[in-house]
Amino acid sequence: MNHASPHTARHVHEHEHEHEHDAGDHSEILDLDADVLAEHIASITAWLPVGAGPRRIVDLGCGTGAGSLALLDRFPGAEVTAVDVSAAHLHRLQEKAAGAADRLRIVRADLDAKAWPDLGTPELVWASASMHHMSDPDRTLRQVHDLLAPGGLFAVVELAGFPRFLPVGAPEEAPGLEERCHAALDRHRAEQVPHRDADWGTKLTQAGFTVEGERTVTVDIGPPHTDAVGRYALSSLRRLRGSAASALTAGDLAALDRLLDTDSPHSVLRCTDLGVRTERTVWAARRT
Repeated sequence: MNHASPHTARHVHEHEHEHEHDAGDHSEILDLDADVLAEHIASITAWLPVGAGPRRIVDLGCGTGAGSLALLDRFPGAEVTAVDVSAAHLHRLQEKAAGAADRLRIVRADLDAKAWPDLGTPELVWASASMHHMSDPDRTLRQVHDLLAPGGLFAVVELAGFPRFLPVGAPEEAPGLEERCHAALDRHRAEQVPHRDADWGTKLTQAGFTVEGERTVTVDIGPPHTDAVGRYALSSLRRLRGSAASALTAGDLAALDRLLDTDSPHSVLRCTDLGVRTERTVWAARRT
């Protein structure tokens, strides 16, 4: 794996919603995800079959606001209600959306609660990487169906898996390390996040929606990469280590720790051949 000069490295914090981590770290990794994948998020919002455009939008499980901000940009005449259980995430969104504060409403709520706060009657509901975290996603889908205005659209975006960053065969001392980490993570997620790979198209239909479109967005960002990709890789691999460590050999763990050591010449921040490879699938479902 190629490495750049140590002067290109920058310290960062550490995505995925699966694990308990410091809220600041989680906010940062969500921000990095939004930065690196902004073009792909914009392509999803542009694809949505919304006609003239909604006036009222709800972003369920908004995190630090990648979807909310993309929707505010895509639909300049709309107001967005952003809902999340994390006060830290909502505070970060408020900071980032300062220029559109008059079009953004912040609501802190637990979406697993049986009774939701008043979210109005939106023409568009957006849920990105949040539905699989619901304790009872079928109930949540029915709640969204009842929330939407007649003819309104529900956009469900789900990740195909944790992103890959290292080139094939890297690192030299432990080829295939990233795939072994992913295999360990998949076993962990099967236990901890049972709805991760749900058939959302079928579930939406069962909840009373008409699925009007399904699209998979393939992300393949190759080198040369931006500084944000390096920080995103570092943060993501740190989070991956938290789930995979117990299943790795001592050799694999040592190789991973070398990548995560920002003072090491082998730090992932100094790799010049990083990429970002992942997929996101979006379902566009109509309340008819």
